[in-house]
Amino acid sequence: MVALTILRTSFLRRAVLAGVLGLSLGACSTLNALNPWSGKADELVTKEDPSTVPVEELYNRGLDALGRQNYASAVTQFDYVEQNYPYSTWAINAQLMQGYAQYLNSHYTEAIGVLDRFIQLHPAHRDIAYAYYLRALCYYEQIADISRDQKGTQQAMAALQEVVNRFPDSAYGRDARLKIDLARDHLAGKEMDIGRFYQSQRLYEAAIGRFQRVVDDFQTTNHVPEALHRLTEIYLTLGLVTEARRTAAVLGYNYPGSSWYSDSYKDLVGDSGAEAVAGEPPPPRPGFFSRTFGSIF
Repeated sequence: MVALTILRTSFLRRAVLAGVLGLSLGACSTLNALNPWSGKADELVTKEDPSTVPVEELYNRGLDALGRQNYASAVTQFDYVEQNYPYSTWAINAQLMQGYAQYLNSHYTEAIGVLDRFIQLHPAHRDIAYAYYLRALCYYEQIADISRDQKGTQQAMAALQEVVNRFPDSAYGRDARLKIDLARDHLAGKEMDIGRFYQSQRLYEAAIGRFQRVVDDFQTTNHVPEALHRLTEIYLTLGLVTEARRTAAVLGYNYPGSSWYSDSYKDLVGDSGAEAVAGEPPPPRPGFFSRTFGSIF
């Protein structure tokens, strides 16, 4: 959250500076009246025809509205800049600021539309990295609870990965990597939720598929120890002691201090005796199990 705040502040500071530097000396009185952080009331945004208002004034009214967290007004002012001064450099900045204001207003679909257009029209802009990053955040903020469909999570991961691929050494790329890890953990949580449901309904084959996917495809998440424990439970329920022993061995090797391993060990001892834990496992399956058992045995 701190990293994201820094990124936002850095971008907004540049936007404010662009507004200040773009003003002519003759407009100093206007700038003083429309200081972006002055907190003036909405009456400052007059009802005159926007085409008669200087572009710099419209732009700074948008910044002022952002400072007052009046995001709808900010969007309107930046849109006025685009509509009435489409060939100015102000219009380019205003387009990106409009996307930023829509994002802050939680209008993510609208923000994505604006940012997509900005990216297509201005691929060499100095703030293009931020545009990609902000677009990814719009998807990220829409990630649904694990009880719901996770298509949004996949879209967020794809958008974040694009930031990493295009700007790997930037602050945006580094933050995107962190968010990808969080999104992956979220997807693993969804698989675990479904797997637990199947297990509770005694649909063991379906549950095994879900837990096995967590082990194979989400190895860096915090859900793997529980997934291995659940697999051990199911194998014991089905009388597959050998499979249970092999799975518990992987759990114990990779997460020896985990409470999930402690529970699996107790289940094994209670079900088939201590020798079930100490016995020699059979040839392992490919993938994660084979790599792990290759290092154990």
